[in-house]
Amino acid sequence: MSNQPLLSRLDLNLLVALDALLTERSVTRAAERLHLSQPALSASLARLRTHFNDQILARRGNTYELTPLAVRLTEHTTTALEAARRVFESQATWSPKDSTREFSIYGSDYGFATIGSEVSRIAAEVAPGVRFRFMLHNPAIVDDALNRLRSVDGMVIPHGHLTDLPYADLWRDSWVVVAAESNELIGDELTMDMLGALPWVLTYQSRTAFTSAARQLQQLGIEPRIESVVESFLALPHFIAGTNRLGLIQAGLAHIAESVAGVRTLEPPFDATPVVNALWWHPVHSRDPEHAWMRGIFEQAAASLSGEPAPASG
Repeated sequence: MSNQPLLSRLDLNLLVALDALLTERSVTRAAERLHLSQPALSASLARLRTHFNDQILARRGNTYELTPLAVRLTEHTTTALEAARRVFESQATWSPKDSTREFSIYGSDYGFATIGSEVSRIAAEVAPGVRFRFMLHNPAIVDDALNRLRSVDGMVIPHGHLTDLPYADLWRDSWVVVAAESNELIGDELTMDMLGALPWVLTYQSRTAFTSAARQLQQLGIEPRIESVVESFLALPHFIAGTNRLGLIQAGLAHIAESVAGVRTLEPPFDATPVVNALWWHPVHSRDPEHAWMRGIFEQAAASLSGEPAPASG
């Protein structure tokens, strides 16, 4: 109860001002972003400094730097602002065709090039005012998924990375190996010896960020000789063209990979475990009718990709 009087004195506009100040690191630029006068935003900064008993922005020569507290506040502020926006955007009744809501989704470029584009197409037909914001994830975001998913609508990522969160299975995909057409060490088929002898480009390679096929290679006793790591499936073929390198991508991207001059795809010489792609979200969104509608759009898109009904939610 002791915090309630303090919270009651806070102005939501201060949260907006704080977010702009932390992002722009300049009173002038933050004021321009919010379409406010510089004195008005300076007054907000003064109130924030009093509240936190911290400078927030500390002058260093002709520029400002975030204080250590401000650095810590950056992520919390974005999350809090997004949560507040969701509270005030909620409606007793909701009609997709009249809505202007924006849904935000984390994922890889593979997910966006496949189901993301299909979701966007379907949504535009039935809810032309609805917008999707597709944002690239990274290992840090995936590792902090429980907190990140509080302020976004979902994350498209295969099974094997997240647990203890609600999800809907979407579509399955297989793996292909990408190689250069100029690679004279490879014939019409790959062998396991080739996989061990040739250099590789991998998309993700860390303890928590990896592809199931690359992890499977290691389990089969093949330690890939990695020359490059690129956190983009769509960019991977460009790192292979004109070299003796190999790479792994999902079969759903094979036609895109093969559009890169001098690149071809081959079947792997082992039984690569299929990737099961899913949409994950925070439990706080489960009963939101707007979110449920969005999940339905993803399931429609998945059925369109696979040619069959999407699996049930979990």
